[in-house]
Amino acid sequence: MALFKRGKWWWTDFSVNGVRYRMPLDTADWREALSREKEKIAEAQAGKLSVASQSFARLAFSEALERYLADRSAHVALRSRKTESDHAKPLRESFDAIPVFRISAEAILAHIRQRKEKGISNVTINMEIGIVRRVLKRAKRWSQIADEVPRLPERRDIGRALSFEEKTRLLRMATIKPEWDIARLAAILALNTTMRGCELKGLRWRDVDFIERTITIRRSKTAAGERVIPLNGDAWSVILSLRDRAKNLLGNNPQADWYLFPHAEGYTKPDPTMPMTGWRSAWRSLTRAINCPKCGELQQPAETCVNNECKTDLSKVKSPLHGLRFHDLRHHAITELAESQASERTIMAIAGHISPRMLDHYSHIRMDAKRRALEALSGRGSEGGYGTKEDTKSNTEQESSLEVTEKNGGDDETRTRDLCRDSLGIIVLSATYVLNGGCQVAEKDCRNHSVWVNLWVRIFGQNAFWTLEWSTEPLMIRCPFHYALEDTEADPRCQASLVGSSPSRHPLTPLEAPAQLPKT
Repeated sequence: MALFKRGKWWWTDFSVNGVRYRMPLDTADWREALSREKEKIAEAQAGKLSVASQSFARLAFSEALERYLADRSAHVALRSRKTESDHAKPLRESFDAIPVFRISAEAILAHIRQRKEKGISNVTINMEIGIVRRVLKRAKRWSQIADEVPRLPERRDIGRALSFEEKTRLLRMATIKPEWDIARLAAILALNTTMRGCELKGLRWRDVDFIERTITIRRSKTAAGERVIPLNGDAWSVILSLRDRAKNLLGNNPQADWYLFPHAEGYTKPDPTMPMTGWRSAWRSLTRAINCPKCGELQQPAETCVNNECKTDLSKVKSPLHGLRFHDLRHHAITELAESQASERTIMAIAGHISPRMLDHYSHIRMDAKRRALEALSGRGSEGGYGTKEDTKSNTEQESSLEVTEKNGGDDETRTRDLCRDSLGIIVLSATYVLNGGCQVAEKDCRNHSVWVNLWVRIFGQNAFWTLEWSTEPLMIRCPFHYALEDTEADPRCQASLVGSSPSRHPLTPLEAPAQLPKT
């Protein structure tokens, strides 16, 4: 063990377990050199210092970075390699010819300051510093400066669930232009399966089970993402549409190793043996499209309307879907699963999550669901309390009073489709509406003078839910899909069921079955 000087800098030369270490201590002070020498010896004894790391640490950062990326390419997916390569570009500009062992905490902090001045997000900067950290770890240098380079805070509230109006607008708008069709099909699959965009693009026809109606995710972002998802009616209709598209484009039935979303489908020679790179342009065009408030023409955001006869100022007009990410559809699907009262284990199995914490990140319980949950608490027990005095008594009287629904629906209007036995006194009035309809519900013995009326609609293969509040006057219901679409014509595909429920323990009595309503 020896200390010696080269110029004004102190070096150390020592051996541990027969291995010789000779390195600079980067100080001109003898006392500090003694302290650093002891640290180096301790690191060598702990196996944190090696001859190989010394040679790597002497490389210029740009050269060390190339070696790191080349070695890492064998362990990560192609998309991850491309992402890391993109994040490495600004690092070459900041640390280019600096030897790895010379990179200090101050140099890294200076890089962070420069990136923040350019408006780069904390997430991107953390990814860049992550590459620096892994390079310095390989050179056995990161442990010396780790405490001085804290991780920047990142937002955890990114992602959202769509409102009913937003979902309706998205699915309606996507049908307008043929160039948006792929984005529409991918969106419907994401909304009904929770699949990520990368999982959709990686699907092959061999992953689709036409007998069991399931789809298998063989490669995902995480190991938990490799899963089997059953397909509902909406998702299955998309699979059949994609199959027909493949037949039309390629002239024969899809082969097992072909991709559901083939490469370059919009061009003259699509390649089904390669996956589609993405639908980013179509998605941005779809979510940013606006209607001129004066002439109604659909167009991309601009200063003025593209209609020469209109030329309305559109500088302040913005689509309600502007900024919606395709990945937000996964957030929305998981939120709907959470609001449907499915168990956590079931949702995690469908979404491919490995922990409840990640499930919490993706589920955004909406205000309507919270309101309905709290409304269920209203009016419980005697005089608004939660007493247990009557809990053990028979409930025969209440159950018999629910039989008033015997003529409130059914295909022949003389029987109910299902028995109504909810303790909160829910009644079901089933009917098929063309466009508008009305119904009255009595509030006899209802302490809480508020009735929630729910309208379930199935149209264009999509399920929807509309909630209105009624007090004492008859309620007129208009189909929410026609309302959202501002449609003035009847559509025979619109089927709706009217459901009235009271938050009290007393059943509701229908004044009149909706037999007089127009039917399909």
